[in-house]
Amino acid sequence: MSPSPTAAHDLRWTALLTRDPQADAQFVYAVKTTGVYARPSSLARLPRRENVEFFDTPDAAEAAGYRPSRRAHADRSSVAAQQAALVAQACRLLEAEEPPSLTALAAQIGLSPYHFHRLFKTTTGLTPKAYADAHRARRLRSGLDSDGSITTAIVDAGFGSSSRFYETSNQRLGMRPSDYRDGGLNADIHFALGQCSLGAILVARSARGVCAILLGDDPDALLRDLQDQFPRARLIGGDDAFEQLVARVVGLVEAPAVGLELPLDVRGTAFQERVWQALRHIPAGQTASYAQIARQIGMPRAVRAVAQACAANPLAIAIPCHRVVRSDGGLSGYRWGVERKRELLKREGTA
Repeated sequence: MSPSPTAAHDLRWTALLTRDPQADAQFVYAVKTTGVYARPSSLARLPRRENVEFFDTPDAAEAAGYRPSRRAHADRSSVAAQQAALVAQACRLLEAEEPPSLTALAAQIGLSPYHFHRLFKTTTGLTPKAYADAHRARRLRSGLDSDGSITTAIVDAGFGSSSRFYETSNQRLGMRPSDYRDGGLNADIHFALGQCSLGAILVARSARGVCAILLGDDPDALLRDLQDQFPRARLIGGDDAFEQLVARVVGLVEAPAVGLELPLDVRGTAFQERVWQALRHIPAGQTASYAQIARQIGMPRAVRAVAQACAANPLAIAIPCHRVVRSDGGLSGYRWGVERKRELLKREGTA
């Protein structure tokens, strides 16, 4: 049963009196006599109880006519660091062989399940369950890449039984585990090469969805890149129906702001998938820095690793790593060439 409004306000007042930093993810308080709002951990002078209103979010406080306190900017970086630390702690707990339930995890972090779930998803772009599943899939891929048995890899990845894993194996790997271990053996990958305004383009699709969109100057090099990803898969040239898919992707190149409403077969490590998910939340016409993405996924020091994840992205434009720039706004490396990155941003109106 949820606490009554009065009880909830009493809990928030207590959090404010103790300047509880963990409450920063749950609410802000506003002071009627000054017209400003702040986070519970703010170092501003404590107001009188009768002058305080509570709001779930800063937007709600501003909608009620309040403005941020002068300390808000200073507080914000401290709050962001505290929240990032909590999410990083949660990530380590989720990477255990038997990750805790949402309720148990939230209790260890010191938040309610609702507020923890909201903070985790806002920070990483994934739900706690999705993060745990992605990490488990990475462990599985690592096990399948070794010389051990498939059963051992499944158990070591944290699946309680083989039947539990096989129910979702195609979703997790895009193919049967034996086929994945053998470099895509028996898997059908349809592909087509073509030309677009940015040069050569290769589009490939597995049974799950589009698994590669590659750009370059040399069509043969793009095909070799695909073969390196799936060295023992059956690479099948696209038919007329597949050419229609290629045309849609080429249309995305010409107008990247439109977006690609097609199923994607995204395969990466747990960290890469978190980065790629964050990239897909950058709106067309906007950019984000590598440092901002690192903070968003709860790992503010992993700026270089974020750049490496961008460089490993196999789905050009569909996962818009071209929208990630340096902190000073300058363009940096791009897997398919900085000039292509510049042109894509220009087409989105951000260059």
